[in-house]
Amino acid sequence: MAPPAVRKTLTWSCAVDLGEAGWGVPCGAQAAAEQVHATMQIPIFTVDAFTSRPFAGNPAAVCLLENDLDEDLYQKIATEMNLSETAFIRKLKPGDDFSKSSCFGLRWFTPVSEIRLCGHATLASAAVLFHIQKNTNSVLSFMTLSGELKARQVKDHIVLDLPLCPAYPQAAVGDMSVQDVRYSPDIKSLLVRLSDTYERSVLEELKVSAQHFLSAEKTGKVKGVILTVKGNSSGKGHDFYSRYFAPWYGVLEDPVCGSAHAVLGSYWSEQLGKKEMLAFQCSPRGGELKISVRSDGRVDIAGQSAVVLKGNLTF
Repeated sequence: MAPPAVRKTLTWSCAVDLGEAGWGVPCGAQAAAEQVHATMQIPIFTVDAFTSRPFAGNPAAVCLLENDLDEDLYQKIATEMNLSETAFIRKLKPGDDFSKSSCFGLRWFTPVSEIRLCGHATLASAAVLFHIQKNTNSVLSFMTLSGELKARQVKDHIVLDLPLCPAYPQAAVGDMSVQDVRYSPDIKSLLVRLSDTYERSVLEELKVSAQHFLSAEKTGKVKGVILTVKGNSSGKGHDFYSRYFAPWYGVLEDPVCGSAHAVLGSYWSEQLGKKEMLAFQCSPRGGELKISVRSDGRVDIAGQSAVVLKGNLTF
């Protein structure tokens, strides 16, 4: 005996698009799927910057946007990613192409706020365009809150063209272990140079408390603290070492910070009498940066990158 017609209809409704058969309605399963998946998808990547090895350097999330998002979505995505920074690369014109265009919009968000400058997330953004999107241009330009920033490929490194950020002397009271204190208004950060008697290991072993930082500074003038020591006086190896803490941005420690090195490059160039320097940020993840201070008030910061995640944000 043939099964009831209604059962045949139910079976077909899960396997056939009845709209294609001229019935004028979509298949039940497809309709349900369309309802569930009627969402936005944004390509997203995680890139470890200033390292050639996965799980080292400084991780940044990078999103590719066809158009602007609702303003609150930027922060929601950055909070969801919960990395020190999430970068958003945006096409500037309808005809732009991530593999062919040379100029894009770029914004950076920490888990709690937007920031004006971020070096490692800019390097990560350039890495996505150069290495994943196979962008054909030799130089990429990014329009940002800090003006136009450029990135170019040089062998296995990406070189960032960033503004040089000078730091101005500040008074240090009551601690002989501090040799110098400077303040950079450009990135609202204190640079604290420890005594030259200290070595790299002192920075590496240092334990800090976010609450102590937040309790000590509530004016809003300081958003980050750079600790640094001089490198090996023999001229071999790294010229200086550093760590960077920014709990005011929701990030206790930024593992390898490009914008901090726009300050460090200015400072150590003056102190060492050098334009070309090799730096190492000795956070637990660690990362190496090549620094070239230019005469036009800019600094080239070069580093490598490793893409560790590719996918889509779906919401």
